Amino acid sequence: MQFSFSDRYTNTPKSFLNELFRVSRDPSIISFAGGLPDTNLIDLDGIRAAASTVFEEKGRTALQYTTTDGYLPLREYIAERYQKRLGIPASPEEIQIVNGSQQCLDIIGKIFISKGTHIGMESPGYLGAIDAFSLYEPQIHTVPLIEGGPDPDSFQELIETRQPSFFYGIPNSQNPSGTSYSKDRRKELAEILRGSDCAFFEDDAFGELFFDGKPRLPMKHYLPDQTILSGSFSKIIAPGLRIGWIHAPAPVLERFNHAKQAADLHSNLLSQMILHEYLRRNDLDHHIRQITRVYKEKCRHICEHLDSLGLAHTEPAGGMFLMATLPEGLSSMKLFSEGVKAGVAILPGVPFYPEGGGEDTIRINFSSPSIDEIDCGMERLGAALSAL
Repeated sequence: MQFSFSDRYTNTPKSFLNELFRVSRDPSIISFAGGLPDTNLIDLDGIRAAASTVFEEKGRTALQYTTTDGYLPLREYIAERYQKRLGIPASPEEIQIVNGSQQCLDIIGKIFISKGTHIGMESPGYLGAIDAFSLYEPQIHTVPLIEGGPDPDSFQELIETRQPSFFYGIPNSQNPSGTSYSKDRRKELAEILRGSDCAFFEDDAFGELFFDGKPRLPMKHYLPDQTILSGSFSKIIAPGLRIGWIHAPAPVLERFNHAKQAADLHSNLLSQMILHEYLRRNDLDHHIRQITRVYKEKCRHICEHLDSLGLAHTEPAGGMFLMATLPEGLSSMKLFSEGVKAGVAILPGVPFYPEGGGEDTIRINFSSPSIDEIDCGMERLGAALSAL
C-alpha cells in the first residue's frame, strides 16, 4: 500500500544525523562526531543506590501514573537551585519536567510555529533544534555568531524586519561552536528584545559545565518575562534517565503542559524519583567539578592537536564541543568521508547552517573520547587531511 504521510514530514529535509548514527555504530571508528558525555563519569553506584531506595520506600508510587508537570520534589529542587546558584526567583509552578531538553524543542515548535512562521537562531546553530523546528515548516532566519555572541546589528535587524515568534539560542558553551555570550552581549540582546513580541528560547544544556566553575547569568535574568529557559540533567548526571525541564512564563507553560499531555501524558516518573533521590543523597556541585576537570583537560589536549595540524578553532570555556576551520578549498563533507576511511569521524559544519554555509568547518566533541582515543583519532584525522 501507499502510506499517506503528511506534507509536514514530506517537506522536511533529511537529517545528517542518520549518517552520523550509522558511522557511530562501527566500533573501529574513533568518533569526535557525537555528543555523548563521558560514560566513565556517570555515577553508577550512586544512581544504583538511589534506585534501590526508591523501590524499597516508594516503589508502587514510582510505577504509577503522575501529573503532566512532573514530580514536585524534583521541581522544587530545580527551583531552589536556580535561586541559590543564579539568583533567579523561580517557583516549582514555573517548571515543567520533560523527556530530556530535546522534548522542549519539539513542544515549543508545536505551540509557537505555524507553517511559514518566522523564527530566529544562531549561525551555526544546534542541529537538533534545526531538525525539531523544521518539522513545523517555519521560515528560519539566522544571526551569525561573532566574538561575544550573536552579531547585535544582525540580531536587531532580524527582530525589527522579520518579527520572529522566538529566537532560539545557546548562550553557554554553544553547540556546535563551543562559544559563550559575553555579559555585555546578553544585556544588549535583552534590550533589543524588550518591548517586542519575540521570545528568547534559551537552551542551557551546558550552563553547569564551565571549566572555571563560575556561573554565567542567563538571558532569563535580563529578560525574565520574555525568556523560555530549558535545562537538562543529561550532561551532568546521565542522559539515559531522559530528564530535563522548562522554566517559562505562565502563558507559555499553560499551552506547553497541554501539548505535552497530548504527547505522552507525563515524563517517566520512576526516572524522576530516582534522580531526585540521587540529588538528595549526593553533592551535585562536587560531581560537576569532577566532570569539568576532566573535560577541561580533554579540551586542552584536543586543541593542542588541532594547533599541530594547523587548524584554527574556537576556544571553549566549557561544554562539550568546539569548531575548527579547514584550509581554504577543503570540503568538510569530503573530510567526513575521508575520515571514515581512516577510522575517525568528525561532523561536517554544513548541517549547522540552515541558510547555507559551513563547508569549511567541522564540529568536534571532546567529552566522549578518552585521552588515548584523542591521540589516535587526531593522528587519523591528520592522515585524512593529508590525503585530501
